[in-house]
Amino acid sequence: MKKSDLVLGLYIMAAIVFLIVPIPSFILDILLALNIATAMVILFNALFSREALNMSSFPTVLLFTTIFRISLNVSSTKLILSSGEPGNVVETFGKFVGGGDLVIGVVVFMILILVQFMVINKGSERVAEVTARFTLDAMPGKQMAIDADLNTGAITDAEAKERRQKLQDESAFFGAMDGATKYVKGDATAGLIITAVNIVGGIIMGVVRLGMPIADALEKYTILTIGDGLVSQIPSIMISLATGLLVTKVSKEADISDILVKQLFSIPKVLYMVGGALIFLGITTPLNVVVFCAYGVVFIICGRMINAKIEESNIEEEVAATEDNADEIRKPENVTSLLQVDPIELEFGYGIIPLADVNQGGDLLDRVVMIRRQIALELGCVVPIIRLRDNIQLNPNQYVIKIKGIPVSDGEILFDHYMAMNPGYVEEEITGIPTFEPSFHLPAIWITENQRERAESLGYTVVDPPSIIATHLTEVVKSNLSELLSRQDVQNLINNVKEANETLITELVPKQLGVGEIQKVLQNLLHEGISIRDLVTIFETLADNAPVTRDTDVLTEYVRQSLKRAISNKYFPNGETTSVVTLDPQVEQEIMGSVKQTEQGAYLTLDPEKTQGIMNSVKEEVAKLENLGRNPIVITSPIVRMYFKKLTSDYFKDLVVVSYSEIESNVELQSVGMVTA
Repeated sequence: MKKSDLVLGLYIMAAIVFLIVPIPSFILDILLALNIATAMVILFNALFSREALNMSSFPTVLLFTTIFRISLNVSSTKLILSSGEPGNVVETFGKFVGGGDLVIGVVVFMILILVQFMVINKGSERVAEVTARFTLDAMPGKQMAIDADLNTGAITDAEAKERRQKLQDESAFFGAMDGATKYVKGDATAGLIITAVNIVGGIIMGVVRLGMPIADALEKYTILTIGDGLVSQIPSIMISLATGLLVTKVSKEADISDILVKQLFSIPKVLYMVGGALIFLGITTPLNVVVFCAYGVVFIICGRMINAKIEESNIEEEVAATEDNADEIRKPENVTSLLQVDPIELEFGYGIIPLADVNQGGDLLDRVVMIRRQIALELGCVVPIIRLRDNIQLNPNQYVIKIKGIPVSDGEILFDHYMAMNPGYVEEEITGIPTFEPSFHLPAIWITENQRERAESLGYTVVDPPSIIATHLTEVVKSNLSELLSRQDVQNLINNVKEANETLITELVPKQLGVGEIQKVLQNLLHEGISIRDLVTIFETLADNAPVTRDTDVLTEYVRQSLKRAISNKYFPNGETTSVVTLDPQVEQEIMGSVKQTEQGAYLTLDPEKTQGIMNSVKEEVAKLENLGRNPIVITSPIVRMYFKKLTSDYFKDLVVVSYSEIESNVELQSVGMVTA
């Protein structure tokens, strides 16, 4: 048996034995002193515990101490009534605490009883009841919060288990405290009844058995009874106070002394006002001048000291913050962070800041969000975060678009003007500042707010500065989207498809193709403006053809053919006859004859003069389409398409090259020319 088990067993057994067996007065003195010491230990533990659960055994302790105290009360009653000699402790409390006066002793005793019964016990009981109810009501919400943190990865399984256990312990503790406060209330009531019985019984014993006069018996036994009541009620008050402390702890993990000092004596102006008020009362009223002025001076001095301490603390915090910043700058990690490059940046001069500042009515940030949404719907690709920064090195009205830290395009706007563009059928021109539209480099003019309505009535297309920047940014992002598509982006797209098409993804990745190979195919599609939103069709096509070839360029052609409905809808709207340019079969043969296959892929070995002749012919035929107001589209055979596109990509950026296999059968085409050598 452990020593702690033995001590606890003896403690409970003694309480039961003392209810039955009379004990000598000197042993009663020892036990009463032990009772007072135990109450002090409990009180100070409750006072300085950082959270209520540190005293989770308090309800059980409360029951044990109550039984032990009542047994001592019964034993002292036996000694008072039988011999009138209950021991030194009881007599001392009766005479010393009561001042040896019967009336004073009775008054002091009644005050203690009232304080414990009506103030401490009543308040502790109510607080314990409310705390238990609110703790139990809040338990489901706290459990859901723990589950949410666990699901998001904010905490581990072990931490979640620990929090759940703590939550259960907390609810059990406050539930038990709600019932345990009834012990304290019952103890106070029992003490009051025992005191009344002792007084009546003592008078009867003194008069009947000992033949004492009623006055002497009343004085002797009343003082002894008061001493007995005090020696039991003072520890009871300590236990009641400990109960109140535990159930009223607001902070879960804090030292109450630190909280009290910080909350009551941390604001210098409060101490100044209190000190000034005390000095004023001491001088202007009949109150003791020395006492009140002394207190006032003490509060003012304390306020000055705390104010000086706060200022010193603020200086130390500033110095520490400066040192931390310096240390942070010196760290090699900060140099590493400078190496990170934002995928897309929009830098602008200070004159454009109002367009990006929400407080000044700017909506450029909202437009950037809409750009990402628009491209996601149109091309099926998630655009990286677009970083907006002001740059004082730029001209006030200038902006620069950067891709991976490198400027790729720029523009200049007039903040309080509108850009008016002639769509081609405007008869009457309007005056303004000549300029060029930055996205497509079309001629335009800057006009003022007053000219806007007239320009629109004449047929001009009028655009405000935020729309100009947003359109320019959209076109730049679209043209560079293939470069911005990373392997991680592709993996995220694969994961999204896998949720509803697990069989497809399991077959394709990584058994047939790796993420990098799929990335190359998607980049090829985006490079030519083909939407990758229909990923299921794309992945199905790759899974069908990957066993035959792993050449990403060839796989891209297979995917394009499977997306012919989308391609036809993009370039050949239904119900319209589209003007196109075809490729001479002789040129196709020459191109295929110059294809050389290597491990790194295929490339063309076409004669430079022949290449230049083909490019000149393409230029002539494209000019015909542009004169007709049509998009430059060249139709080729499927096997030649990707090589012809590579051949012309350096010369004609916006040239659309489509194969016959990528066109729906119901599309009507009209050839306006043929590319020859």
